[in-house]
Amino acid sequence: MRIITGKYKGRRFDIPRSFKARPTTDFAKENIFNVLTQYIDFEGTTALDLFAGTGSITLELLSRGCSQVVSVELNRDHHRFIQECLRKLLGDQHSSAAIPMRGDVFRFVKNCHQQFDFIFADPPYALEQLPSIPDLIFSRELLKPEGIFVFEHGSNNSFTDHPNFADHREYGSVNFTIFRN
Repeated sequence: MRIITGKYKGRRFDIPRSFKARPTTDFAKENIFNVLTQYIDFEGTTALDLFAGTGSITLELLSRGCSQVVSVELNRDHHRFIQECLRKLLGDQHSSAAIPMRGDVFRFVKNCHQQFDFIFADPPYALEQLPSIPDLIFSRELLKPEGIFVFEHGSNNSFTDHPNFADHREYGSVNFTIFRN
């Protein structure tokens, strides 16, 4: 796993083979972030990374200048890996810029009172609740006005009829739907 661009460009982190998470491929990550430059300037923004997995998106967001990134991951080993990567990357700055939380995404969203400029969610494609996630994000008002929500999902789902739909991109088997508040 590598950071595509920004102040930590080129840094690599080896993901343990025992991990169940499938990180967003470098190809898909690079392409979606190129598209996102049309929608948002990450410098100084607050971001939320849901279903953080390996932390690949969290690290990319920090490298691109986000002032704060909250990442939520349920799996204990994945959460620990994210913490280790953040320590290697940020050292003592880790506590203010990155907040890795271990817990259930749905419980976090239900109890979250903070708003974000940018939200990224990459749930397991087979997750039963996957189709309800965009509505959940908007009903809980987690996005600031003009905020951007990127939802990674498989090809079995379409969100083009959603009232906050802005764009859809497909890179191989990876689909990203972009929503705007």
